[in-house]
Amino acid sequence: MSFIELGVSKEIDKGLKELGIITPTKIQNAAIPVLTTENIDFIGQAQTGTGKTAAFGLPLLSKIDFKQDHIQALILAPTRELGQQIAKQLFKFTKYSEKVFTEAVYGGEKIDIQISRLNRPTHIVVATPGRLLDLLNKKALDISKIHTLVLDEADEMLSMGFKDDLARILNKTKGDRNIWLFSATLPKELNDIINTYVSPDALRISIDKAQAVNFGIAHNYVTGDDNSKLDTLTYFLKSQGRSRGIIFTKTKVAAKTLSKQLHAKNYEVGLLEGDMLQKDRDKVMRAFKNKSIDILVATDVAARGIDVDNLAYVVHYQLPDQMEYYTHRSGRTARAGKTGISLVLVNKNEQRRIWELEKSLGIKFSKIK
Repeated sequence: MSFIELGVSKEIDKGLKELGIITPTKIQNAAIPVLTTENIDFIGQAQTGTGKTAAFGLPLLSKIDFKQDHIQALILAPTRELGQQIAKQLFKFTKYSEKVFTEAVYGGEKIDIQISRLNRPTHIVVATPGRLLDLLNKKALDISKIHTLVLDEADEMLSMGFKDDLARILNKTKGDRNIWLFSATLPKELNDIINTYVSPDALRISIDKAQAVNFGIAHNYVTGDDNSKLDTLTYFLKSQGRSRGIIFTKTKVAAKTLSKQLHAKNYEVGLLEGDMLQKDRDKVMRAFKNKSIDILVATDVAARGIDVDNLAYVVHYQLPDQMEYYTHRSGRTARAGKTGISLVLVNKNEQRRIWELEKSLGIKFSKIK
């Protein structure tokens, strides 16, 4: 089906086409028609990179009354980067339609600047939980009239320790509002929140892992000993020329070490790890987005919410402990119908993890000699 057939306006569809968003994904096909036409609670389970922002963003835009200048919808996201990305996407979707005023608020920026922005007419607020509570405590915004509360990457918010913050926010919005919850996984803690705050009649949609697979990604792996891993990586990077990509490590120490090793080999790389100050993260991301650097070395936590167009590859220098993180990582490449490479570097003892990923995620790896 086309987006028009799903109920999206011609003006919004024109904006989508300009962004290269032509064919709806499975989660968009399932969510958009019902969320656009009905006032219901919704639980959508789908992997990262399957188009969840449009799945909730397009119905949300259709429900905004442009003539009212109060906050009508609230979107909660786990990280500053994801919040900024959602706000930017909503802005781009409405290029040819009535303007919806969206503000993103998050930690790491002076709260006074955000308060002054919220004094302008605002229809949608995208927020990280901690900063939203700070603003509510200062009575800097009013969310009592919202009709929709979206929880995006809900499992990530819980894994980052936001459970109590979410409960406080949900309690402040009780009443005549719908909750739309989107998550890659549904851990027990998240089910606790669902059972407490989401209607038992909520529509549940689950896009299974096999359906969520992005067929534009070529999944490859190289087996070798740990001592040769850096040489294997540099050989691969040479083959990629000036193509851009992200190299993932499991730990902050490994990310710092690898970054220094690549610098020593004259690679221009940016480092993203959890101990960095926000201004340093922003500096690295600016350099990566404006193509001053072509390679990022990052940990899973530090890379949450990153959305950069036209990444040619993702390298798993160390495999993550959690299976879902492989999907999160590899989904950074081959976006918007493009193709990309996901390369895993493993030793002989780790080779069974490749078979586990194949079985669990319904994908096929090719071994590179």
